[in-house]
Amino acid sequence: MRVALFLTCVNDTLYPDTGRAVVKLLTRLGVEVDFPMAQTCCGQAHYNTGYRHQAEPLARHFSDVFGSDAYDAIVTPSGSCGAMVRELYPRMGERARAEGRGEGLARTLAPVVPKTYELTEFLVDVLGVTDVGAYYPHKVTYHPTCHGLRSLGLGERPTRLLRAVEGLELVELPGAEECCGFGGTFAVKNSDVSAAMGTDKVRNAESTGADVLCAADNSCLMHIAGTATRLRTAVRPVHIAEILASTEEEPLS
Repeated sequence: MRVALFLTCVNDTLYPDTGRAVVKLLTRLGVEVDFPMAQTCCGQAHYNTGYRHQAEPLARHFSDVFGSDAYDAIVTPSGSCGAMVRELYPRMGERARAEGRGEGLARTLAPVVPKTYELTEFLVDVLGVTDVGAYYPHKVTYHPTCHGLRSLGLGERPTRLLRAVEGLELVELPGAEECCGFGGTFAVKNSDVSAAMGTDKVRNAESTGADVLCAADNSCLMHIAGTATRLRTAVRPVHIAEILASTEEEPLS
């Protein structure tokens, strides 16, 4: 199986180790991973801030880059960007049609929608695995980010994968389904509310006694990490891809 890695802007710019972890993990599972060098932003930031027409060229470019029949799937370590493609690209096509601009956008975007998977759903639903051969001897709590939880419906896929990791103790996060307060530009426009929500999330994580707070979105983990630093807590945010890529021979610290 050959897949295209859709890394996303945040990961490419700030968290390249997450991308490396995805490649390491999928390669270990026998998947051929390609990184299309022409990939750019999927348009989520523009769309969610109200610049919907400005997001369309980015969506078209995404389809041009990732729509090749050479790829069996498009895999991303981001629930929010995965949801942009799966949930909002079809809406963009429908809106263009409703505005009398024809079927062109919908036809352009259609090939990438069903082929795009968030990492954990690709592992569980497509590869059919929950035990990926990982080793991570730490106490971990899991935060289900909003897009993965509500838009993609990831459900128990991430926790099933975590429970199968050798050495990992998974503890439940109080208020797990509550937003961490990031929400993209929400954190800028409503900074006081965002900071309060982040504080609640970090305090809940701290109450579990976990060493690590894990999630499937680095944008949310970035917000949580900043909050944790200000609160001087020892809880360390780590992307789930990095945990699943860790082995006894090549451990993640």
